[in-house]
Amino acid sequence: MEPRAVARGQGTSYRLTRVTGHRIGPSRPRGRDAERDTRTETPSLHRRGFVVECRRGRAYHERVRHTGRGAARMSRLTLALVAALGSHAFAPGADTTGTLSVPADPEKTPIAEGYRFQQPYQGTFRLSDRYQLRHSGVTVYDLTFPSPLPSDVTENNTVYAEYFVPSGPGKFPAVVVLDIMQGNQRIARGEATWLAQNGVAALVVVLPHYNQRRAPDSKAKLVSTNIPRTLTGIRQGVMDCRCALAWLAGRDEVDADRLGMVGTSLGSFLTALTSANEPRVKNVCMVLGGGGLVDAYYDHPKGQDVRKALDAVGGKGLVKRLIAPVDPLTYAPRLKDKNLLMIAATNDDVVPAKAATALWEATGKQRIVWLEAGHVSAGLYSMSILRELRGHFQIK
Repeated sequence: MEPRAVARGQGTSYRLTRVTGHRIGPSRPRGRDAERDTRTETPSLHRRGFVVECRRGRAYHERVRHTGRGAARMSRLTLALVAALGSHAFAPGADTTGTLSVPADPEKTPIAEGYRFQQPYQGTFRLSDRYQLRHSGVTVYDLTFPSPLPSDVTENNTVYAEYFVPSGPGKFPAVVVLDIMQGNQRIARGEATWLAQNGVAALVVVLPHYNQRRAPDSKAKLVSTNIPRTLTGIRQGVMDCRCALAWLAGRDEVDADRLGMVGTSLGSFLTALTSANEPRVKNVCMVLGGGGLVDAYYDHPKGQDVRKALDAVGGKGLVKRLIAPVDPLTYAPRLKDKNLLMIAATNDDVVPAKAATALWEATGKQRIVWLEAGHVSAGLYSMSILRELRGHFQIK
């Protein structure tokens, strides 16, 4: 029985907990007291060493301790296994070129001014064979197209993406997949491979100032202490993703009525911003994300340095106003109309649980899964996260 089989009603949340040995939750009584330990207050689902404890409102959970280094290794191993089911067989073929067109947004469409297409966009896309995963039946292509919002870095003005296509005739649901801040695309590729194996086409989009989009001598980063550059870069990333979604919507093998987005960590924030401002998006998953970060970090026990930095530039109120255009909490009302899944970590030291809770509440208390882990050790739950993604995006 899959974790996704749990009730999805409004206000429902549950936690995925790794089982240590044969223990689930607090230590169970032993000997003659064991028979009286019925544990009937919370239903459980067991699968491959995991248990799902579910309850309306406050969910039962077990605290799990793992080292960050071990979690990172396990996360990389799991996603590498998913991405390497079968050797890569190159599929040579001629490049396909075409025109990617995005019309100007109607004035009445609820889209924030900074993320709106004021004028129609048109650019030439190029699609080329990358490789085939023979045993999983997934074909991967490289996609490029011009960014609709050029920057002062030439290399950054071409959008690069990898398109993972399931076997079969379609029509498939399709998603844009965004990576973590580290940005080597391994997590995004693993998620995309898994989704394509399970009948969901996936397009991994490289965000601005990452990988091929960074000049050899450039020090520009998508997120930095340079707030104006950060705001511009995030805006560019959102517009790039809107173009990518328009491209997916025009594919013959894609069901344009079942488009979605999934992002992890940094990618989850751009997923929220894009989904809230892109009418095509129906299904959204944010992994290790949240909103209201200024409040979350300012009041965090470890946030003394952050508080000093914020106070030095005008205080919390000023910074909140500056970053409001890139705070998912700003657009929470628009996410209420989406089919939203959030996956968060109770002990997250990068995106505090307070930030995830704030966004969850503001978006209508849709479905949220809590991992008993930190930001890095959430990698211990890679397969459970992947199963959650599969169930969420396969919904018709």
